[in-house]
Amino acid sequence: MRNNLSTGETSRDLPEEVSRFAEAWRVFKKNTPAVWGLVIFIAFFIVAVAGWFLTTGETPVLDPAKVRLSEKLLRPLSPVNTDMVEPGDRPVFGIYLLGTDDLGRDVFARMMQGAWVSLTVGFVAVGISVVIGIILGGVAGYYGRARIKFMHVLCFIAFFASMILLASGRKEPALDLFVTSLLLATVSAVYHYLAARGGAGPRPLDFLFFDTFSVDTLIMRFVDIMLCFPSFFLILTIVALLPPNIYNIMIVIGLTSWMGTTRFVRAEFLSLREQDFVSAAKALGLSDISIIFRHMMPNAIAPVLVSATIGIATAILTEAGLSFLGFGVPPPHATWGNILAGGERFIFDAPWLMYIPGFSILTVVLSFNLFGEGLRDAMNPKLRKR
Repeated sequence: MRNNLSTGETSRDLPEEVSRFAEAWRVFKKNTPAVWGLVIFIAFFIVAVAGWFLTTGETPVLDPAKVRLSEKLLRPLSPVNTDMVEPGDRPVFGIYLLGTDDLGRDVFARMMQGAWVSLTVGFVAVGISVVIGIILGGVAGYYGRARIKFMHVLCFIAFFASMILLASGRKEPALDLFVTSLLLATVSAVYHYLAARGGAGPRPLDFLFFDTFSVDTLIMRFVDIMLCFPSFFLILTIVALLPPNIYNIMIVIGLTSWMGTTRFVRAEFLSLREQDFVSAAKALGLSDISIIFRHMMPNAIAPVLVSATIGIATAILTEAGLSFLGFGVPPPHATWGNILAGGERFIFDAPWLMYIPGFSILTVVLSFNLFGEGLRDAMNPKLRKR
């Protein structure tokens, strides 16, 4: 057996090397609330996927839109009235597992469909916010010292204004501003090309390309502006102006919740860009894209995953709040929020219409938060000794 020359110890006495994932899993398992959060999250995922399979198609196994006025406001576990309901309209097993609402619709079927809607909104909205946050945070952290030219500021203002006008329905001025931004971008590209070919001599458009502020300043001040707005009321305002559908809900929630991810990624990039492995990659002549996505991003992804996990809970809660107020996913889709809103009028006659979706939202959001907190502690070595 080979001896250790410096200490005289055998290789058997040396501690086994443990991977980062194994160490994080070992720490995570010790956090009982986080483990329960993971279990509930997996159960919710399975229920949501099952809900999509069972409530879609021309003849779904569970029909959340089937109206049975003779069976309205029945308690959970109530048997179906075989004399009043046709065989094709009866629920599975002949029992209303979670009762019925004021139109006789099966609450269990509607909850199953609502689980899929909540899962879809949560994951898609968080996916949009994570992509935006990674791009902006990575640019701010890696290119933060670069100065922005005045022409680039004009181009950005024209493009941003065109998007606002397009969202408000004013297509003609939006198109004019968009074309203007393209022209400014073309002028900028030609200018830089001529500058690269012609050296450092004076050019007639130099007065439009003086330095203004840094990339980091621009992005982080934009983040600060977005954080100044109350997120829910901003979402409520935008949703009220757009056609009500599930896709707009996903996009709006995603476009208004990227600020935290941006800050996390920027902070990680600021610390990583001074590391030796980044300097070595630059010395080898690797492109910035390769350095960012192959070398820096894998080391900065841990806080992003934690932020995304907690962000899913926030997105689900936001969608439920919008649906409760009537600005969420429109009928015939069932969501936990509009089930809760529909039961508000019958809180004394049929309290299960509020308790069932309310406790479901509470349980799922709490499980995501607990799982996210446990994931944060497991993936951050500085928090393991708390």
